[in-house]
Amino acid sequence: MHRPPESSADPADRAARQSAMAAFARASEAELAEPIARHWSDIRVRDLKPVETGLIMLRGRIGGDGRLFNLGEATMSRAIVEMPDGRRGHGHVLGGDGRRARLAAIADALWQGEADRGIVEREIVAPVSARLTQAHALAGAEVAATKVEFFTLVRGED
Repeated sequence: MHRPPESSADPADRAARQSAMAAFARASEAELAEPIARHWSDIRVRDLKPVETGLIMLRGRIGGDGRLFNLGEATMSRAIVEMPDGRRGHGHVLGGDGRRARLAAIADALWQGEADRGIVEREIVAPVSARLTQAHALAGAEVAATKVEFFTLVRGED
């Protein structure tokens, strides 16, 4: 059986996959499940690593260039699936939603196939990215509405 490489040597392919995986990680269960059910209703995948939920350490940095420090722990779920043609998908999501992690892994495996990539990009990645961009803009507008401009009056020396 032919097994495609999991990581491409091409930095553009790697960046595109990382971007897609970031969208899968932030997608809701419905944003993943509905397109997968609609386009790949008969999909069969094998769980290479069943869903696992555990803790990860979050690291922080003050000011963007300060020393790293341990901020705290967060719950994370992950899954690894394999399609019949050998494509392997990895899914990681914050929180304890194992079903969403498995769906993210399936989406990742589908994204790696040339025939499926366009559908995954159009039906999952683009809508999730648009939702996240809109949410970010809305949050930015809410913050901007509370911005206060300060100025200093300089007193003249008579």
